[in-house]
Amino acid sequence: MKRIITYNVNGIRAAMSKGLIDWIKNVNPDIVCFQELKAQLDQLPLIEFTEAGYHCYSFSAQKKGYSGVAILTKTEPDNVVYGMNIKKYDDEGRFIRADYGDISVVSVYHPSGSSGDERQAFKMEWLEDFHQYIDKLKQERPNLIICGDYNICHKPIDIHDPIRNVKSSGFLPEEREWIGKFIDSGFNDSFRHFNQEPHQYTWWSYRANARVKNLGWRIDYNMVSNSIADKITRSVILPEAKHSDHCPVLLEIDF
Repeated sequence: MKRIITYNVNGIRAAMSKGLIDWIKNVNPDIVCFQELKAQLDQLPLIEFTEAGYHCYSFSAQKKGYSGVAILTKTEPDNVVYGMNIKKYDDEGRFIRADYGDISVVSVYHPSGSSGDERQAFKMEWLEDFHQYIDKLKQERPNLIICGDYNICHKPIDIHDPIRNVKSSGFLPEEREWIGKFIDSGFNDSFRHFNQEPHQYTWWSYRANARVKNLGWRIDYNMVSNSIADKITRSVILPEAKHSDHCPVLLEIDF
């Protein structure tokens, strides 16, 4: 049994200052997939991670204080792949993969389009290219666990105000259609595998006391290849962890 967590920390240094390492030691996951590190390699708390029993593999953005992904893992992987070999995305530090036998775990940080039309167009290009990349990767590595901040709510149940957000980046019809097609291409949204209840969110705006009122969005996912979906035993959102504007999502899977 492996306990895998995805967590957009919105700045690893800020999250560490809010007690992240103690929380990790307490929850004791086997693998943690981080997004939005906002740090270069020399700014990561590697000593603290090592002391807690983890190997750390990270892929930072070229731009300082921006994006970046990492995988913390108790078991050393057989192989680690940094980036997708597509420069415009790899410059932003959005993808890292660790292979364990015939299973691969990915930490991915999909772009946000909320800052304007240019970034929304970039996001839509990324989504198309990412799907093509994963389709090719599946031929070589069919058993994938793709953890990360997808920056998309799939269905109205995944957002606190679907009517007013219909034109908001992250809930646009074309984004929702993309994530539906991505799941249909061979993935299991592991949280919804167990829980069909409303008001289950992983991100809240810092504005208007949104988290206290639970006015959130579910944009963080652990997607599991259908080929290994029968090995999923549990998946829960952990909103009590408050080191970021996101919260972690836990997946338990037998491998």
